Amino acid sequence: MRVPSFLRDPLIQGILVATVLAFVLPARGEFADVVGVATKIGIALLFFLYGARLSTREALRGLTHWRLHLVILGFTFVIYPLVGLALRPTTPFISEPMYQGILYAMLVPSTVQSSVALTGIARGNISGSVVAASLSSLVGVLATPLLVMLLMGAGGGIHIDGAVFGNVALQLLLPFLLGQIAHNAVPPLRRVAGASATKHVDRGSIWLVVYSAFSQGIVSGVWAHVSLWEIAFLVVLSVLLVYAMLWATKAISRTLRFSYKDRVAIQMCGTQKSLAAGLPMASVIFGGAALGILIVPLMIYHLIQLMICSAVAARYARDAENTRE
Repeated sequence: MRVPSFLRDPLIQGILVATVLAFVLPARGEFADVVGVATKIGIALLFFLYGARLSTREALRGLTHWRLHLVILGFTFVIYPLVGLALRPTTPFISEPMYQGILYAMLVPSTVQSSVALTGIARGNISGSVVAASLSSLVGVLATPLLVMLLMGAGGGIHIDGAVFGNVALQLLLPFLLGQIAHNAVPPLRRVAGASATKHVDRGSIWLVVYSAFSQGIVSGVWAHVSLWEIAFLVVLSVLLVYAMLWATKAISRTLRFSYKDRVAIQMCGTQKSLAAGLPMASVIFGGAALGILIVPLMIYHLIQLMICSAVAARYARDAENTRE
């Protein structure tokens, strides 16, 4: 039997292995701390390499590309929440807490690391995606709790720690800026930070994020409260939603006459939902003891979006190579 082409991609294979490994041998205790540190180092290294690869002119162009950022923010904090509300009729098939989890997944910001990594793999606008995804994360610090209060009826007790801004700046923007300095101060580093090195680091960082996130879910026991029917429902829903959003982001970006690189950035940033941001936000907004089923839809959607978008990004990369040849 022939293996589907997307399953032959090393990135997808690594995601599947990381997921299975998390269920069989989840990271616990001190090892979980080590995995967490390794994940942060991998993400910081990835952003340093992207900064070292890009010229300052490209980076500034990404910073001032306001049309790109508005489209991505519109999908993340307007279109997705509307989709979440439109899914309310699914409650006869799933529990109310599960629907609330689906709605919450629609309210969190876009991913940063995987959005940028996938944009890079697909030969898209990396500088624009760095700024857009980081901006989404920062806006989400305020927008997600406000949307939760408005759409989920969560009352008081919401507190957002300003340290989130510092964490984003320290782990993502600072390495990128250091890479920019290195790009200009140490020209030979540009060659070291080429496509081959970046490809290995971005794949590895994605695998670490998946393993770490699913390990946390296993250790906390959230999967014990979810039926097989609900898991199947969430998988099918996630697949349909990711493909629908990929189509919508592509169609709208073409209608607005964005370049190919910008269309890739809009697709890879505008279709993503961040598990890394969603989990801590949920613990702050709802209280750690109240999570349970609430975070399961986000975990499943996160995995599905990575698999599908990785396959799409790999196809774009192959098309770009064939065109260049």
